[in-house]
Amino acid sequence: MKTLIFATGAALLSVLACAAPSTAADPLVLSDVAWQASSANGKPHLRVSRARSNSDVAIDGSRPELAGTEAALRSGGGPVSFTIVHDSGTLTCSGTLKGAFDGAGNCRFTADPRFEAALASRGLAPEDRDDLLAMLLVDATIELADGLTAAGVRPKDDDDLIAAAALKVTPAYVRDLRSEAMVLTDVEDAIACKALGVDGAYVRGLAAAGYRKLSAEDVVGMKAMGVTPDYARAMNRARGSSR
Repeated sequence: MKTLIFATGAALLSVLACAAPSTAADPLVLSDVAWQASSANGKPHLRVSRARSNSDVAIDGSRPELAGTEAALRSGGGPVSFTIVHDSGTLTCSGTLKGAFDGAGNCRFTADPRFEAALASRGLAPEDRDDLLAMLLVDATIELADGLTAAGVRPKDDDDLIAAAALKVTPAYVRDLRSEAMVLTDVEDAIACKALGVDGAYVRGLAAAGYRKLSAEDVVGMKAMGVTPDYARAMNRARGSSR
């Protein structure tokens, strides 16, 4: 069940890691990148596209490196340019705005070889540099990779790191999940938990209801089926009264 649920959650992620793979001899610069800015329900976001894939980046003040981009896209109509500098590389964009957060244009992404080498030293070498662009968009960092490893859920490849960053699976989240109720040793299990909305309070509630040492697959399955800690306690009481 975990595999099915994770696949469903992953399908909701629109990250460029799913782009068609390129060769190992990719240049440092990817030039066929497009951007589009829009605002839905008062929430501005930037969509970055390459080939058949795209990723939406929220412009909500949560990432300091996007401050310049937010200021540029907030301006009135006319020509616009902005640059996003990330550990994985630099995205340089230009285009035209019709109004605030309403425009489109093209970008160039220049990968940082030092970041790529740091990934490789941790067994996370990307298959191609599209993955490095995806890491910029979802804010996947070496700090996150090392933090997850220290928390006991080491990413096995760059796709794991991208998925964890996209869903905001942090070391703090992993530590909060751990309790008497669940055994957690795999980053894919942590990703599946986050995709289904499992949090520390839910897992601790299962422990309080008498469940111990469940697999992450069991916990994810219970969450997917709508099993709450209160329901689990009620089932335990009913089972006990029937004996």
